[in-house]
Amino acid sequence: MSNRILALVRHGQSEWNEKNLFTGWRDPDLTDKGREEAIRAGKSLAEAGYHFDIAFTSSLQRAQHTLDLMLKELGQVGLETIFDQALNERDYGDLSGLNKDDARKRWGEEQVHIWRRSFDIAPPGGESLKMTAERVLPYYKSTIEPRVLGGERVLVSAHGNSLRALIMHLEKLSPEEIVKRELATGVPIVYELAADGTPLKRTDYEGAAPEIVEFA
Repeated sequence: MSNRILALVRHGQSEWNEKNLFTGWRDPDLTDKGREEAIRAGKSLAEAGYHFDIAFTSSLQRAQHTLDLMLKELGQVGLETIFDQALNERDYGDLSGLNKDDARKRWGEEQVHIWRRSFDIAPPGGESLKMTAERVLPYYKSTIEPRVLGGERVLVSAHGNSLRALIMHLEKLSPEEIVKRELATGVPIVYELAADGTPLKRTDYEGAAPEIVEFA
């Protein structure tokens, strides 16, 4: 196994996920299901033999609490952790706090779909995925990647769209490809990176058996 390990985990189900609300930079906590997902993610990583040197997470409690629960399962409570809002979820602006069905009634299903699934069209007062990537990727390049390439095993607990931005960069995906990528809550995605930062292998810990993707 390469020493250059980057593990990405979307936080477990949040209270607003459960209520079908746009969350963004709002700060609800995990549900009971979300806590169970975080514990399961930690168990998956522990059973696969991972031990981390440093962790990164956002400024939002659902990602932080997911990380705490994973570290407990890994036997690594107290691991050095860096918190930064650069890893926060995409800001949904005026949609934040609204029920997604109510938003569709207000603006129309097509418009809400465009805001949710386009790469570069932002909702009113919020961020597009492109704008999210423009804050996530410089932070990754300056702060996270050097630790990975220096041989540290890095765990990142973050959000659907901040992680999409990282995955788009790592796997060199097009805007059309990345907006179709679904990230399940509480499922570890572990990359082994080459010395130049490109991925050699990705392992998805969803389901009974890990799914492995080799990169050319």
